[in-house]
Amino acid sequence: MKLNAELNNEKHSIEIKRDGDKVFAEIDGRRYELEVSEPEPNVFLLKNDGKIFEVSVSAPKTPGEPFHTRLGTNEFDIRIIDPKRLRSSSADHEHGDGLAEIKTAMPGKVVRILTTVGSEVQKGDGIIVVEAMKMQNEMKSPKDGTVKEIRVEEGSTVNAGEVLVIIV
Repeated sequence: MKLNAELNNEKHSIEIKRDGDKVFAEIDGRRYELEVSEPEPNVFLLKNDGKIFEVSVSAPKTPGEPFHTRLGTNEFDIRIIDPKRLRSSSADHEHGDGLAEIKTAMPGKVVRILTTVGSEVQKGDGIIVVEAMKMQNEMKSPKDGTVKEIRVEEGSTVNAGEVLVIIV
């Protein structure tokens, strides 16, 4: 998963890959191999080169706001930007009268399904929640329409790019 982050008015390029308990992160060209655990909600333990770092993250109340993050005694406000979402928002007209496929960007687990087949949905309505990299992501409808097909069940493991829901 490729992301951009803004910290203290500086932009950073981030790429994250997960393989079991290992997380591989590249930040501005620096590579890290981490072991990550979440002993309690929004508190993460990151193990890197034999050192353990505790990180607390408070999710923003509204989209686009920064994540408040604490690492030891240091506190940061970090804004995360998903370039794929920026591209998709500028191409909203693509779905128009056709079908829309909701796909997962990375491997994860379906935590909740927020709708049913045959339900009418509005653009922006929450459809499905997928947990990836210890974070839950609510995937929203890209258009007004009807849920034609739900291809997964709660608890299912999904692969990157897998079609989860179809809206017509």
